[in-house]
Amino acid sequence: MKSYLRIISYSKPYSSYVPTYLILTILAVIFGSLNFVLLMPILDVLFQTVPIEDLQKPQFEWSLGYAKGIFYYYLKNLIVQDGNMKALQYVCGLIVVSVLLSNAFRYASFVVINKAMYKILSKIREEVFAKMLNLDLAYLSNEAKGDLMSRITNDVEQVEHGGVMQLKGIIKEPLTILVNFSILLYISFKLTIFVLLVLPIAVFLIARLAKSLRKHGIDSQEMLGKILSTVEETLSGLKIIKAFNASDFIRKKFDTQNQSFTKTIVYILNKGDLASPISEIVGVSTVCIILLYGGSLVLQSSPDLTASQFFSYIAIFLQILNPAKAFSSAIGALQRGLAAADRIWAILDIQPKIRNSENPIAIQDFKNNIVFKNVSFSYTADRTILKNINLEIKKGKTVALVGSSGGGKSTLADLVPRFYDIDDGEVLLDGINIKEYDLENLRKLMGIVTQESILFNDTIFNNIAFGIPHATQEAVIQAAKVANAHDFIIETENSYQTNIGDRGMKLSGGQRQRISIARAVLKNPPIMILDEATSALDSQSERLVQDALNRLMKNRTSIVIAHRLSTIQQADEIIVIQEGEIIERGTHEDLLTNDGFYKRLNALQGV
Repeated sequence: MKSYLRIISYSKPYSSYVPTYLILTILAVIFGSLNFVLLMPILDVLFQTVPIEDLQKPQFEWSLGYAKGIFYYYLKNLIVQDGNMKALQYVCGLIVVSVLLSNAFRYASFVVINKAMYKILSKIREEVFAKMLNLDLAYLSNEAKGDLMSRITNDVEQVEHGGVMQLKGIIKEPLTILVNFSILLYISFKLTIFVLLVLPIAVFLIARLAKSLRKHGIDSQEMLGKILSTVEETLSGLKIIKAFNASDFIRKKFDTQNQSFTKTIVYILNKGDLASPISEIVGVSTVCIILLYGGSLVLQSSPDLTASQFFSYIAIFLQILNPAKAFSSAIGALQRGLAAADRIWAILDIQPKIRNSENPIAIQDFKNNIVFKNVSFSYTADRTILKNINLEIKKGKTVALVGSSGGGKSTLADLVPRFYDIDDGEVLLDGINIKEYDLENLRKLMGIVTQESILFNDTIFNNIAFGIPHATQEAVIQAAKVANAHDFIIETENSYQTNIGDRGMKLSGGQRQRISIARAVLKNPPIMILDEATSALDSQSERLVQDALNRLMKNRTSIVIAHRLSTIQQADEIIVIQEGEIIERGTHEDLLTNDGFYKRLNALQGV
């Protein structure tokens, strides 16, 4: 119930739609039920059971009895003046008008509720996507991207079909049942009470089915997330899969997941489809019991029901069966929708660990230094990545981080823009703990170029101007020139408006990297973080990219992570990190005078 109420809570901005929908639905139900109420006068006319001589015009009062009395009074006059056939034509005309009005109101109600429902779904999608943007990198590194994609696509779709779309059935069908039961109570209180004693059996059976459907609905959505994750990994790593002849392994992995998903879905569908047959069997059985009991009320010496009332009662009761079946099916679909909703709420309820303090400090410029003071950090409790780091990076200086892979270099750099929060110690920027700064302001001070160029399926212009919505053509071109990218850009098919494909796959590695550098140049931040920006390039591309990086670092504070020591010889300070600790520090020349790790690494690379 909590999950469903949460879905409903998204309708608050559109609450004005609800009264209109309810009024239109009630009118549709009333005119729909009126069709079968009019069966009684038709039967009375056909079998000439209207007591013409006894009918008097009733005194006005607000009651169904008055409405019935006035209708029969005018029907009597019509029979007397024009005969039974004319009266029959009149009643049939009323039924046609009633059907037209019922369907017109029903269509209008659907138009109103459809608009509200899809606004609800749009809002849920927006919130899920916004939450994904705010999730911590630590969380994203532990979650499969395919599963997250499943939540914003398939899970939201399940909420649509199983939750929001069922609003129609869950609101309309009970109203239909309520109105028809009110009419049945008016026709025969005794027979209706008898009916109410039989129906709880179907309700109990369907409720048991619905509970089972929700549990298996969660399982199916998790399995689909795993399938999407496998597909995403396969498309991203297709070159490696082919190179290692691992196609059979991946195919078997996918087939296993697919078969498990199929088995669960078939189980859910089979169980869900049970609701309708069960309700139909119980419904038909109930009708037979009503025929027996109601027939006894008609056939007894002092009948409690007339034949026309009894046949109308059966016709109206049969109209309750379809809404009851639709309602039971809606409940089953709702459970699948709520299972998907639970997975969506699990994402929306995550509280990011990296967030602003209660009163964040706005920072517009970097003035003095960055200081790591007794900093320790770990991703998991069983392994410490950084141990008691003490380091000062002064404004305008270039500090290089070197060491073995996995030593903690990239992690140290990631702490500066607060991609992660430290376990112990402090990271200070201009003497203030970076946790005190507004996150957006803090990250505006920094530009990042990573080993893997993160580009988007868009034009070259939009990739360079990424995050700067009002960038001019001149500014983008100037940034590209600084990054040694302008010459190859103007040679592409549409120059700066050329689409570079998924992840920039239409460009070479060096070209992608220079686009990334141009993006950083355009941002013009006072602090640059360069994470092995040239390690994956060939010699010619490296020279062009390194030249661009040198221009980028000019007059800026730079943190450079490098495996190739030839690229950081001019750094103001080189920090050697091994197993999370600083083991050496100094200039290139200073470190070569020591018989330490840096000198051995330098010798291995033949610098």
